[in-house]
Amino acid sequence: MENRMRVCIRTIPVLFGALVLSVFAGGEERPNILFMMTDDHAVKALSAYDSSLIQTPNMDRIAQEGALFQWAFATNAICAPSRATVLTGKFSHLNGQLDNHTVFDGGQQTFPKLLQASGYHTALIGKWHLKSEPTGFDYWSIFPGQGFYYNPDINTLGETSRHEGYATDLVSDLAIQWLEEKWDRSKPFFLFYSHKAPHRNWMPPIRHLDTFENRQFSEPATLADDYETRLAAHSQLMHLEKHFLSAYDAKITSSPLSDRDAALWKLVYEDRLTPSEKAAWDAALADEREEYARGLESGRSVLSMNYQRYIRDYARCVLAVDENVGRMLDYLDERALADNTVVVYLSDQGMYLGEHGWFDKRWMYDESLRFPLLIKYPKSVSPNQTREEMIMNVDIAPTLLDFAGVRVPEDMQGASLKPLLEGDSVIDWRQEVYYHYYEYPIMTHVNPHYGIRDSRFKLIRFYGDVDGWEFYDLERDPTERLNSYGDVRYRDEVESMKKRLESLLVEYKDFTPEG
Repeated sequence: MENRMRVCIRTIPVLFGALVLSVFAGGEERPNILFMMTDDHAVKALSAYDSSLIQTPNMDRIAQEGALFQWAFATNAICAPSRATVLTGKFSHLNGQLDNHTVFDGGQQTFPKLLQASGYHTALIGKWHLKSEPTGFDYWSIFPGQGFYYNPDINTLGETSRHEGYATDLVSDLAIQWLEEKWDRSKPFFLFYSHKAPHRNWMPPIRHLDTFENRQFSEPATLADDYETRLAAHSQLMHLEKHFLSAYDAKITSSPLSDRDAALWKLVYEDRLTPSEKAAWDAALADEREEYARGLESGRSVLSMNYQRYIRDYARCVLAVDENVGRMLDYLDERALADNTVVVYLSDQGMYLGEHGWFDKRWMYDESLRFPLLIKYPKSVSPNQTREEMIMNVDIAPTLLDFAGVRVPEDMQGASLKPLLEGDSVIDWRQEVYYHYYEYPIMTHVNPHYGIRDSRFKLIRFYGDVDGWEFYDLERDPTERLNSYGDVRYRDEVESMKKRLESLLVEYKDFTPEG
């Protein structure tokens, strides 16, 4: 990797071969790190980015007290690969996590391991989703697999038991409990605080079942997209009209249910909720189920009605996360920890909230490619920053190591954001980002593709069952409905981007993406 973004500082050795920068050698206190990750949180559902959908005052507080990155991008927009990329600072083709079904190689280098070796007390609470047992953590308490929203099973250091409560609240309960009872205060902490929400199937807490009950959310302009100029979009299985399950997704149990839908609904409702929780759910959803039926009777489309069911539950789940982010921030304040804690909030990728008629993620289109990223650290990061640089999730590991004073390994493919956050001049920051998606045909049937995006243009190469190119002018076509690959007006730009894409394949060692 190029060293153009690195700051060269003398290092001193510590235990296990990790290297701590000499800036901390004189006794200066090393920062704690609270690393908050959610699953499938779209940028437009965080009000510091866009206040038109919902309000998220606690997440906004991180941006107000620190920095918001406008253009943060996933390198493979799907849960397990994104998490592996964050942990390793490497693209999927090098860390081995191409899809959600591979078992993560926990023996490889990760930034929590490096923090642990350098003297941090490390913990992981919440969603893991990488199949192998966590490594690099002194303590972990995780959901097996995806986890359940209600009364989830939790695996703590190899012992699994069911916990009563709502998953989003439980993650905070357990995180605060670890800080209160288990954190070794002779060491700085690294706490990986990780939520299931707002992942499918979007089950809100009882306290929010009536929130937005009477609100009709504005439909996105591309809800009824026909994919006229797109190559692979016709074959996907993530459409709100065709693939949104009546019970499991929409919670409309009066419709005839497929065997799969019925089995999934039993798993998350019948088998998980207590009798009192079921009563609360049935009472709260009765009006919305009637509204759904009336809507269809009056001529509204299934697409439109499913969108309202989807966006309401999704937004309700985000509100619960925001409340718990507030709990964690308040805890830091109350324990006088905030000034010396780096706080990071991000999602593993973005999410379609009805754009192009879709739920889910995976595509290189911006709704799933882009994710929210907020960072604050009162000691060195000025408040109310809006950063316009192009960021990738391979940058997260180098950034946290840099803040901790741990040398960034040369084989990590990202660059530290710390100089940007602290106002240093960074020469020749990247002008484009690289993306590669692999998982096919499992789940949503999104065709494999890779590509390049800069501040205005995007070039995508589809391969496999669908073979071809897409090109978008994001200034003229921000919703990415017009594939302009064959437009002669863009011939020079397309050729230029192809050459730059080839250079990125070499730089990131992804030499045979179609092999």
